[in-house]
Amino acid sequence: METSISYKIEGFEGPLDLLLSLIAKNKLNIYDIKLSVLIDQYLEQIEAFKREELEIKSEFLEMAARLIYMKTVSLLPRKEEIERLTEELTGELIEYSICREMAGKLGTMTEGFDKFVRRPGEYDFPKSYELVHTPDILLSAYLEAVGRGRKRLPPIDAPFRKIVAKKIVSVSEKIVFVLRNLVKRGNNKIMGLYKSAKSRSELVATFLAVLELCKANRVEITGDTAETAEIKLVGGHRR
Repeated sequence: METSISYKIEGFEGPLDLLLSLIAKNKLNIYDIKLSVLIDQYLEQIEAFKREELEIKSEFLEMAARLIYMKTVSLLPRKEEIERLTEELTGELIEYSICREMAGKLGTMTEGFDKFVRRPGEYDFPKSYELVHTPDILLSAYLEAVGRGRKRLPPIDAPFRKIVAKKIVSVSEKIVFVLRNLVKRGNNKIMGLYKSAKSRSELVATFLAVLELCKANRVEITGDTAETAEIKLVGGHRR
């Protein structure tokens, strides 16, 4: 009669502990894990825990979901991904195995932990600086200290002067400009409105003014290209 080994969930510290037990049971090489064997047996153990109505911690179920995903990926033509997932799991198992081994060794040393207690001794630190440095090292340290001090200073205003000094052109000002031109001359080439612009800010303000007038149905633009396009007042607005 074939007998099967049963595991109690309380006997494992976590899912990695259970996986290491399965690796030892099947005499697998931890550096060359056979996923098909390991995954199937881990899932069988989880199902056995459920049948025995044992309380299963969430970390065991998370590992089960992770192994199911790895098994799914292994059936697909995604070799690089399954290799990466296998390497990650192998690394975690090796780290856990080393930690478990060290914990076992430390467990045998607990009796001597309290026998070698020593209070920290007093130490008299020297109050004078006794090291000797060459001039180039002192200069480097000085420049570094000065640099740290400069970083805490507020930024100089030189880079902002050009920005602040530029004239700000408002869109409402250019709306008046466009309307006056159309009232005075009737139809205008739309490119003619930009010829008098002396800055990028003025060009942008003129463009936005034309958009606002079109949106308000004060003007209309006709033409296929920028060079031939004309702008005129909508009927009833010209005086």
